Amino acid sequence: MILQKRVAGVSERSLDRFVRRARRTAGLRTRVNVLVTSSAQLRLLNRRFRGKDRPTDVLSFPALPGLEKNHAGDIAISAEIAARNARSLRHSAADEIKILALHGILHLKGYDHESDEGEMARREQKLRRALRLPAGLIERAQAGPKRRRA
Repeated sequence: MILQKRVAGVSERSLDRFVRRARRTAGLRTRVNVLVTSSAQLRLLNRRFRGKDRPTDVLSFPALPGLEKNHAGDIAISAEIAARNARSLRHSAADEIKILALHGILHLKGYDHESDEGEMARREQKLRRALRLPAGLIERAQAGPKRRRA
């Protein structure tokens, strides 16, 4: 775990503990690296790897096959977007980082909410409850602006 940007209530150690727990709960057996960094860095990564010239909250990068046996991939999270989302949704920035990490873990596990007819959303909701986290990314996006603040 690498914290390039500080987030209240999050240390490298606490994030590592959460990611290990979330991986086990999601059934992902291999290691995951998480980078918490700036929105500017997420924008660069999003532009380079997805062709989208804007910052985003979380990106997942599956490991290249055969490169490292025990590595599922990498997750990058924007500290600024996480903090902003947490404020608007009235939960802690630490919880938001965990929500984003869980979302990334599910992508590394092979889920794709853009094409799986709600399978990832259902799995994320179940895991979020098991991990005692507030509403997840997909659930918030589906709820719309009015329900998000509830």
